[in-house]
Amino acid sequence: MSVFVIAEIGSVHDGNFASAKKLIALAKKCGADAVKFQTHIASAETLRDAPMPPYFKGEPRYEYFERTGFSLAQWKKLRAYADKVGIEFMSSPFSIEAVDLLEQVGVKRYKIPSGEITNIPFLKRVGSTRKPVILSSGMSSWDEIDEAVTVFRKTKNKLTILQCTTEYPCPPEHVGLNILTEMRKRYRIPVGISDHTLTPFASLAAVTLGAEIVEKHLTSSRTLYGSDAKHSLEPEEFRLMVDGIRAIEKMLRSPVKKSAKPYAHMKEIFEKSVVTVKHIPRGKTIDASMLGCKKPGTGIPAREFDSLIGKKAARDLPPDTLLTKSDFQS
Repeated sequence: MSVFVIAEIGSVHDGNFASAKKLIALAKKCGADAVKFQTHIASAETLRDAPMPPYFKGEPRYEYFERTGFSLAQWKKLRAYADKVGIEFMSSPFSIEAVDLLEQVGVKRYKIPSGEITNIPFLKRVGSTRKPVILSSGMSSWDEIDEAVTVFRKTKNKLTILQCTTEYPCPPEHVGLNILTEMRKRYRIPVGISDHTLTPFASLAAVTLGAEIVEKHLTSSRTLYGSDAKHSLEPEEFRLMVDGIRAIEKMLRSPVKKSAKPYAHMKEIFEKSVVTVKHIPRGKTIDASMLGCKKPGTGIPAREFDSLIGKKAARDLPPDTLLTKSDFQS
């Protein structure tokens, strides 16, 4: 099974429908399996005086969500465009009303944002769809995650849990790769990572540890306005991350036996054999000063150097002679 790569667009489109379509095409071009937006319905999600996050103070939160949101008709068009491009359309809901909207849009699965993991009524509504769920855990304790997992086990949704650190950007020392193993042991379900670092390294490392889903922010440019762009990968960086993930998959699926046999021809080129470094007359007893080790590896292997000390030369041996067993008296 291949790692499922999600290009998180968030609000990079800044409410521009044409920009949102371009980002869908960009995600496909960059090799993502899915493109994910965020469905905010301001009146259902937040009070007007709710504070903005520390990394974005551009405008009041309510107004920002209201301005950058799309209508049901627009969401349906974006879903249809994603289908046409050949990439799965996803969007994280932030309210029960947003779940109801996305059900009309026809999403295949749900991604639960980290901030909603303790919103039990919301989780139950998502669970009632019986669709696969990806649960992000950025700000939660084990007890809180346990409670959320229990909700989806009761409703029998196929569940994947993501290690996530709610810092923008997230420094390497806070990524928490160790938690992937803990989550897998604790819940016995697939795990993945929602990576908020500024490089692809955490995502690549997570894949080596068994992550089955990687979510990473994508933007056409980090200079764009808004809360997400400056914490995202640009297209070439995202494409390189996907290439790295696919390469790591091949490595993990292709165990190699440690054997010299497949590389015999290379050993002849790169390894060394025992040679003479001075003229050795016939019958002369060999000492270490008469021998050296040089390429190619087609003669007596250098590892047998000591075994030749004390033997007698079977013939006159000029300097730089590649030695064979027949050059010594039995």
